[in-house]
Amino acid sequence: MPLIRIDMIEGRSPDQIKALLDATHRALIAALKIPARDRYQIVHEHPPSQFFVEDTGLGITRTRSCVVIQVTTRPREWKAKETFYQVLCHELEVTCGLSPSDVVVSIVTTTDEDWSFGNGRAQFLTGELASERSVS
Repeated sequence: MPLIRIDMIEGRSPDQIKALLDATHRALIAALKIPARDRYQIVHEHPPSQFFVEDTGLGITRTRSCVVIQVTTRPREWKAKETFYQVLCHELEVTCGLSPSDVVVSIVTTTDEDWSFGNGRAQFLTGELASERSVS
């Protein structure tokens, strides 16, 4: 946990997708201090006719390489989120050649009772997983 969903226009190779996922995971480890084996990532590819990401009036130019990354996570401090945005863009640019203007991020915050990692149990609530009340 966190759960990462990445939406993009179809057409990247398996190696390109793996590089994108690996870079995203490295950014999560660096900025949000998650354990290395805490990896939940899902990629959704879309035909160009089903993927529109405009600039919200900010003058940001996007290309077909644009990715939308949704992070579903427990509460995080704003500084950790800001660090994640910066580290993520750096990792994606260095590893994948992806321009920071083609990286859109949304963080969805949940609470401990909103997670079950299997077996019909809420592991944060049962104590099977450590419950950090003040997550960075």
